Amino acid sequence: MDQRYKGVFSDINGGMTHLAQVFKDAWVFDLVPEEEDGAGWSGGQIQQLYDKVSVAWEKYGHLPSRLPSELQARHQRIHGAAMERARATGWNPELGEDD
Repeated sequence: MDQRYKGVFSDINGGMTHLAQVFKDAWVFDLVPEEEDGAGWSGGQIQQLYDKVSVAWEKYGHLPSRLPSELQARHQRIHGAAMERARATGWNPELGEDD
């Protein structure tokens, strides 16, 4: 069965999932335009994007604090907006007993 990703803006928890994270980080590194939320993408396409995102993060040790100021600002803007959207849909960042 060919399952396709529903997209960051339609994902559960307001897009606070691992798949949505790939796209948000891809936006930070300008690997895909911010309008591209991955709706309709296959697992293979997402894996290829994940690989590119991982390579982009490598030179910064996968830490936002090591990003140059321009990328830090993009990261804060993109991820801050994502958290606001998620909270508006009822997402709670606190871990529950099952997490």
